[in-house]
Amino acid sequence: MRLTRLLIGLAMLPACWAMTRAFIDSMFRSVGLVGGFSAESVALLAGMALFAVLWSFLPHPVKTYVLGHELTHAIWGMLFLARPSRLKVGENGGSVSLTRTNFLVTLAPYFFPFYTFVVIAAAMATRCFADPLPCLWAWMFGIGFTWAFHILFTIQTLSVRQPDVAACGRLFSWTFIYVANVALVLVWLCCTTRLTFGELGGFILHRGIHAYASLASFFVYCVRWIADTI
Repeated sequence: MRLTRLLIGLAMLPACWAMTRAFIDSMFRSVGLVGGFSAESVALLAGMALFAVLWSFLPHPVKTYVLGHELTHAIWGMLFLARPSRLKVGENGGSVSLTRTNFLVTLAPYFFPFYTFVVIAAAMATRCFADPLPCLWAWMFGIGFTWAFHILFTIQTLSVRQPDVAACGRLFSWTFIYVANVALVLVWLCCTTRLTFGELGGFILHRGIHAYASLASFFVYCVRWIADTI
């Protein structure tokens, strides 16, 4: 299984590059379509910037992150019919017991921004009573703030050895986490700008084909060079 995940991780490296290029394409397209940043987009970026500043000058809310981390394991476990129990949270880490697991449950805290989805769920609940959603900019600010929380803690957490990552294989875990996080951002762009899912699919398909075609061409070149050398 470890060898299989290593090979999948290697195969996903071009996908990481393709998703990065698709993200750049989507950013230019979404900004170009709306003619600049809206007030909501500015609020989103302001929320991210504020958390980054707080991250730089204040103690990190580790226990809050650990709680979200373990609850994410539990929620994703329940999606796959697992029963969570014995939730433990502390400054030095936490744990939760599950009756079953898989790689999605194991890696979920690294690509699923728990507190961002709490804000989104609260916004959706509010919208049931007030449509259109009041103070949209404030909700976007909260999303940006919590998303930066997720991104910075994920980077910090992955900078040291993690049992979750080791269990699934480092290369497989890192490539999957990267692709999943970028994909989530791209979906969010489709939901908040005029960028359509059709356009996004076109960007991903085009960049994906180009990335894997370039890899195949390089592989053929290497084989021919070795054959000519021999």
